[in-house]
Amino acid sequence: MKKIIISTNLAPDPIGAYNQAIVCNGFIFTSGQIPIDPESGLIIEGDFKKRVKRVLLNIEAILTAGGSDLSKSVKLTVFLTDLSKYARVNEVFDSHFKKSEAPARSLVEVSRLPGNADVEIECIALI
Repeated sequence: MKKIIISTNLAPDPIGAYNQAIVCNGFIFTSGQIPIDPESGLIIEGDFKKRVKRVLLNIEAILTAGGSDLSKSVKLTVFLTDLSKYARVNEVFDSHFKKSEAPARSLVEVSRLPGNADVEIECIALI
């Protein structure tokens, strides 16, 4: 069983001892992504739904670098600092995933996220 490290400059650089993603046994496992603009290195401001979309764009860039894309996602884990934003997450996801092909998903509220972000998402996808 060989693991391959995935890295792209189209998503934020890791801040610590981890990689953007690992490929193993036909799956890509991404690290949690927060709404960092990869060009500026800063968390984007403004509308919450734009931050969720930024996170999905970061994940998409990582998946693409690994030979996959969001349509091949099998499991997403979403972390929010405010569970009242659940419906807004669903609105963004509805624009990215067909209901008949949507991945499995967990969504949990946490007390804090890196960089004081309010959303973080990790993904498991098929190659």
